[in-house]
Amino acid sequence: MKQFLGAVCGASVLLAVPAMAETTLTIATVNNGDMIRMQGLTSEFTKKNPDITVKWVTLEENVLRQRVTTDIATKGGQFDVLTIGTYEVPIWAKKGWLVPLANLGADYDVADLLPKIKDAVSVDGKLYAAPFYGESSMVMYRTDLFEKAGLKMPEKPTWDFVIDAAKKLTDKSAGTYGICLRGKAGWGENMAFLSAMANSYGARWFDEKWEPQFNTPEWKTTLTTYVNLMKEAGPPGASSNGFNENLALFNAGKCAMWIDATVAASFVTNPKESKVADKVGFALAPNTGLGKNANWLWAWNLAIPAGSKKTDAAEKFIAWATSKDYTKLVASKEGWANVPPGTRTSLYQNDEYLKVAPFAKLTLASIDAADPNKPTVKPVPYVGVQYAAIPEFQGIGTQVGQQFSAALAGSTSVDAALSAAQSSTEREMKRAGYIK
Repeated sequence: MKQFLGAVCGASVLLAVPAMAETTLTIATVNNGDMIRMQGLTSEFTKKNPDITVKWVTLEENVLRQRVTTDIATKGGQFDVLTIGTYEVPIWAKKGWLVPLANLGADYDVADLLPKIKDAVSVDGKLYAAPFYGESSMVMYRTDLFEKAGLKMPEKPTWDFVIDAAKKLTDKSAGTYGICLRGKAGWGENMAFLSAMANSYGARWFDEKWEPQFNTPEWKTTLTTYVNLMKEAGPPGASSNGFNENLALFNAGKCAMWIDATVAASFVTNPKESKVADKVGFALAPNTGLGKNANWLWAWNLAIPAGSKKTDAAEKFIAWATSKDYTKLVASKEGWANVPPGTRTSLYQNDEYLKVAPFAKLTLASIDAADPNKPTVKPVPYVGVQYAAIPEFQGIGTQVGQQFSAALAGSTSVDAALSAAQSSTEREMKRAGYIK
């Protein structure tokens, strides 16, 4: 077995090349830790399937979305396996862009998939993608800094508590910031966080008649609170920070709190990666007492584009990468705490996992608390917690994300950002025929 590392169009590519290869699978994925780990274990798959070669194209989240969406919409055929989110799966399946996964094997155990996650990647009872890891979001915090400041994190913190604690825990001269939050523009970056935060403040993307709601007091409160909090207690350059950047800051000991994906829990508690691994606590995402926490529901999933000529090999790979056996493989190499979370019921009944994953029960509780069918305080016409599951959302969410990132950077005001978000969203919704 030989492995070569190279680059294609600015993306890192790992080639695992077995002898006598007959089928080459090109897999597009995101540069998150669990995916990087999967690439490192590819040889375990090719050993069992010597007729299949795997070529990885690994991209930053926003770039991945752009490349994969363009490729599938134009039937470009660059990729045989796609890494896509719970947003894309139902929309693309209904357009006939994805192959249903009907041959994952007798021992795959589809019934073991967590119901919330399985529903998110199914259409009319058929699975159109297999979840690699699932997540909600929660508060990760430094227990040592809280103790030193005489603060106690509640199990269900309010935004008032979080804001007050963030200010008290900020020590800019020591390079410690009270809170780290996403600021990088993107419908799946800053808007994932801000949409979930807005839900907890009683805001919504659209009313029941699909009218955009950025001109409401609830959105003004959400964005004002976020911008002021980050100016006072956030790190410099926060408008460029997404999931990976904040993970690096937290692991370096720079953040007292970080509200983000539950999947980060295994990374922040891993002494190989985190300077503060033994000083991290967890709590549910904050609320304002209106009945909704600021937590989302998401999974990164593996799917096959309808244009692929290599469906059998692609489905074999997907079955391997999302199986119980893959979980055991990661556990044997990296320890149970580092297996991909949030997809299978059996993982949360596994004593070996529960023993070493202090975040396990809270991850499951957060996933269970997210309700894509009733994501907001007031009624809405869309499904999705941190997004609206309509094809137009990708473009709309990115435009709004750019406005809100600019408000965080200080290059526009909160009022101007909300006004621009309202007019750009109204324009797109009129163009798409949702409103007149």
